Formats: sequence, structure tokens, C-alpha cells
Amino acid sequence: RPAMQWLSCGPMYAPFFGLRQEPFSIAPDPRYLLMTERHREALAHLVHGLSCGGGIVLLTGEVGTGKTTVCRCFLGQVPARCQVAYVFNPRLSAVELLQSVCEEFRIPCPEAPEEAQSIKALVDRINEYLLRTHGEGQNNVLIIDEAQNLAPEVLEQLRLLTNLETNERKLLQIILIGQPELRELLARPEMEQVAQRVIARFHLDALSPAETAQYIQHRLSVAGHRRGRLFTDEALGRIHEW
Repeated sequence: RPAMQWLSCGPMYAPFFGLRQEPFSIAPDPRYLLMTERHREALAHLVHGLSCGGGIVLLTGEVGTGKTTVCRCFLGQVPARCQVAYVFNPRLSAVELLQSVCEEFRIPCPEAPEEAQSIKALVDRINEYLLRTHGEGQNNVLIIDEAQNLAPEVLEQLRLLTNLETNERKLLQIILIGQPELRELLARPEMEQVAQRVIARFHLDALSPAETAQYIQHRLSVAGHRRGRLFTDEALGRIHEW
């Protein structure tokens, strides 16, 4: 029983290798982000998009290339006068998406049941909020993760949200993060109007062999490893191959 209690507190191998915590957890912890040149460029695209004042910024990449972790790093650099709405589950209808946006920005949804299900009523609430906060000097950003799961009609609703504007600028910045299927979705002829709203895009490729070795050593170091190399060159090559 004591052994089981100890195992439940962390990986069995951690103390043996002098690690304070698990170095290869799949949780998107920004402390473990290895800022390769391509990750720095991806982050720069997000920051640049924030300064463009409206439109859609696209960040794509295969599973595990660091998209969500880069986004978490980006959130740490968001200015104080910028409010962020983060939607993690994009398998939503257009109405559900607008309701989620209201919840994230703490916009009171219409009390009447029929208005709470009305796209126009929800968009009016969002527009009112964006205009008011714009007048107070605040920027607003909507981030949607796993955006390859967005239905075409929901993407169209997002495009319509980018129409909300003053004479000087757009009122909402949208960042879409997704797998390569998102690029394929936006390349469809019927998605042309949505694609035209993309003001910046970046695709994260897989790591090179040298970056893979650097990545492994970086994560081990952050986790507390101080005993030289744990992986042989052959092992690193196999890991990169997989």
C-alpha cells in the first residue's frame, strides 16, 4: 500500500534519474517550451496579428508540434488592456459558439429563451460589448483551439464577427489554432471569404534531428536532470524517426 501511494504521486522513474517531475508530460506547460527558430517565428506571428487590429490569424501544425504551448506562451505576453476569450471545444453550432464567446467575455446572455438562441440577439450583445470596451481603450481577442473541428457554417459566423468595426479599426481579433486539416478546410472554394480575412498564418513543421535532441535535453533539464546524457545518439535517432 505505501508503494501504491508513492506511485500515485508521480512517475516511478523520476527519483532514480534525479528528476523533480515528469519531463515528458503531454500537458502544454510553457516552462517546457523549447523556443526553436520556428517556434519563435510562430509566436511572432501571433504577436504581430495582435497589433494588426482585426482579422484572423492562423497557426497550424501536426499533433505535438507545440501549437497550444506556443499559444500559452503568447497569452503570457498579452498586454494588460487586452481581454482574451479562449474556446477549447470548437465542436459547436453557430449559436453555441456565440454563447461561448459571451461566457468567455462575461457578456450577459439574453434572458428570454428565444433571444438566447438567436444569432442576431447574441451578435448584438457582443457588438455592444466590443464597442464599449473599445471606447475604454481595451482590445479583445478570441482564440479557438483545435479549430480544424469547426463546421463551415461556424467559420462563416466567425467571419461575420470580424465585420464588427468602427471607422478606424476592427473590434475583434480572432486566432485559429489547428491541425493541417484546418488549412485544407479554408482552401475550399466555399470558404474563400473566410480565407480572405486571414491576415497572418504560420505552419509549425516537425523538429529536425538536432532539434529533437535539443528538445529532449531541454525537457530533462527543466525537470531537474543534472547527470549528463541519458539518451545515446542511436536512441535519439530512433526517437526522431518515430
